[in-house]
Amino acid sequence: MTITAYPVTDPVTEHGEGPVWCARWGGLRFVDMLAGEVLQLGPDGAVRRRGVGPLAAVVRPRVSGGYVVAGERELLLADSDDLDAPLRSLGEAWSDPEIRMNEGGCDPDGRFYIGSMAYDAGPGRGSFSVAGPDGVLRVVLPEVTISNGFDFSPDGRLAYYADTATGRVDVLDYDPDGGLSGRRPFVTVDPAQGAPDGLTVDAEGGVWVALWEGAAVHRYTPAGRLDAVVTLPMRKVTAVAFGGDDLDRLFITTSALDVDRAGQPLAGAL
Repeated sequence: MTITAYPVTDPVTEHGEGPVWCARWGGLRFVDMLAGEVLQLGPDGAVRRRGVGPLAAVVRPRVSGGYVVAGERELLLADSDDLDAPLRSLGEAWSDPEIRMNEGGCDPDGRFYIGSMAYDAGPGRGSFSVAGPDGVLRVVLPEVTISNGFDFSPDGRLAYYADTATGRVDVLDYDPDGGLSGRRPFVTVDPAQGAPDGLTVDAEGGVWVALWEGAAVHRYTPAGRLDAVVTLPMRKVTAVAFGGDDLDRLFITTSALDVDRAGQPLAGAL
């Protein structure tokens, strides 16, 4: 099945990423990663934004209220849902200026995971980590290259994860006490179709994968069979999230990095 996407906004990001829907704060937020900004989509389609630092990798709501932003090398917490709420840092997670945070998400028990990568995308220089209550990161998957999409099956027993450089989406077992284990391939994307970037899982267990340089989002069944393709008029598709009052709209972020806007005028749009 082929599905055609339509623009919700004009190009509003250089490198859109990290979308998430939260009814409590009024809808969709996402990031313009390399601009260091968190954006909020209003009911009228208008976009508000705030700067948080040199980089904003991903934004997620907190159970207790407020939200967390992964910055360049630190986690930033807001105690209020207000987009402009004050932010406090949990401290620098590492000192190497060549490594930055990149994409993340939460497990069914509310723990926040964040990936990293080298600015030059050097092989094996990144990692995938989980944050403790004190904000200290514990590495779960070492030696990754471009840590990207992360989400869970509806029953919370499986996690899906993409290290873009592998060309795969992997699946792992999840246990509330033991965490993630048993990493193994779920699907491999033909390089001619792009590379797996951000991902999300629907209520039926279907895995929706944004394809960097692929101008598409693929949906895979829980058995790993491709059964739907969303086509887009821009090649650099970065991340996906379900939203809307009934969680029946798929929001897709895109990138305009190194893109000829004459040929792809909607690059950077939501």
